[in-house]
Amino acid sequence: MKTHTLGIIMNGVTGRMGTNQHYIRSILAILKQGGVRGGNDEVILPRPVLVGRNPAKLERLAAMGEGVRWTTDLDTALSDPGNAIYFDAQTTGLRAAAVQKALAAGKHVYCEKPTATTTAVAYEMYLRAKQAGVKHGVVQDKLWLPGLRKLKGLVDSGFFGEILAVRGEFGYWVFDGQHVPAQRPSWNYRKEDDGGIIVDMLCHWRYVLDNLFGPVKAVSCLGATHIRQRWDEQGRPYRCTADDAAYATFELANGIIAHFNSSWCVRVRRDDLLTIQVDGTRGSAVAGLRDCWIQPAHATPRPVWNPDLPNPINFYEHWLRVPDYENYDNAFKVQWELFLRHVVWDEPFPWNLLEGAKGVQLAEKGLESWQRRAWVEVPPLDS
Repeated sequence: MKTHTLGIIMNGVTGRMGTNQHYIRSILAILKQGGVRGGNDEVILPRPVLVGRNPAKLERLAAMGEGVRWTTDLDTALSDPGNAIYFDAQTTGLRAAAVQKALAAGKHVYCEKPTATTTAVAYEMYLRAKQAGVKHGVVQDKLWLPGLRKLKGLVDSGFFGEILAVRGEFGYWVFDGQHVPAQRPSWNYRKEDDGGIIVDMLCHWRYVLDNLFGPVKAVSCLGATHIRQRWDEQGRPYRCTADDAAYATFELANGIIAHFNSSWCVRVRRDDLLTIQVDGTRGSAVAGLRDCWIQPAHATPRPVWNPDLPNPINFYEHWLRVPDYENYDNAFKVQWELFLRHVVWDEPFPWNLLEGAKGVQLAEKGLESWQRRAWVEVPPLDS
C-alpha cells in the first residue's frame, strides 16, 4: 500500500471549534480509522502540528494523539517542507495575515470562515492562492449535515416541483454569563473583536443557499443588539457592541425567496437548533441538523380559518420522516477527507477561497443593508 503522509499545520486549534470539530472529531478520527483510503491501494495519513500561543494547552491536546507535534512558532512550522497544508481556525481578525503568509510559503490552505473581515481582503486571498497555484478550501460544514444532505437529495430529485420559498430558523438562548455560564466566547458580542451574528451566520447562509437553491442576488437585513450587557469568562461585565440577532431576506437569481432568522436571544420551540423549511408546488420539507420531514401535495391537509373553535388538525401528523439511507459521518470530518483527497489525488473540491469570499461579501452586504435600511444587490465575484 502506498502511503501519502501530509504534514498539516493547525493554527488556532486551542479554540472551541478548532479543538472539538477539526482536531478531535476530524484529524484524530481520520488517524484512528487508518487514514483516508484511495482506489489504487493508497492511503493518506495526516501528520498534524498544533500551533497556538498557550504551550500548556498545546501540550495537552498533542497528548491526545500519537506523535502529534506542537509549537508556538508559526514561522518554524511554515518553513518545514514536510508540512504541506496550512489550516486556520483563529479568530477572524487574525486569519488573513496568517493565510497570506502560508500562501507565500507555498502551502495548500484550508481555513474556517469568515475568511477575512472584508470582501476585498477575502477576495485578494483567493487571487493570491490562484496565483500561487496551490490547493485551497474553506470550511462549509453545514452542507454535510445529515438533515441538509437529505434536503439536497429532495431538491435534486424534483420532489418540490417549483420551489417557491425557503425559511430558516437558527439559534438558541445564549446565557449572559452573570448567573449561568455563557455557551459562546465573549468576543462574539464585541464588534471591536470582529464579533456579531451577521458576520458569523450570513457566511453560512450564503453557501447553503448557493449550493442547495440558487445564487443569492440581493439581501435585506435588519440586525439588533438585544442584550446590551454580558459577563465575560472572568465574570466581569462588559458592554455588547455587536449584533446578537439578524433578520434577513434573500432574493435568489432564480426567483426563490429565502428568509433566515438568526438569534442568540431565542428560546427554542421547534424541531432543532436549525430548521430549514422549503415550500414547493408539489410538496414541502423541513430539515434539521439530522432529520428531514416531508409533506407531499397530495397529503397536505385543508385547514379552514376559524379562531372560534379548537383547531381539529394536528399539523405534525401529516409529515413523513425521510429515512437514513446511509451512515452519516461528522460533517467537518467529511469535508476534511474531501480536501485531503483534493490535495493528493486532485479530486474535485469547489468550496474554495472564492466561495469563502462570497460568504464575507454577503455578510458585508447584510451589514450595509441594515445601515441603509434598504435592499442591497449582491454582485457576482469574478473567478
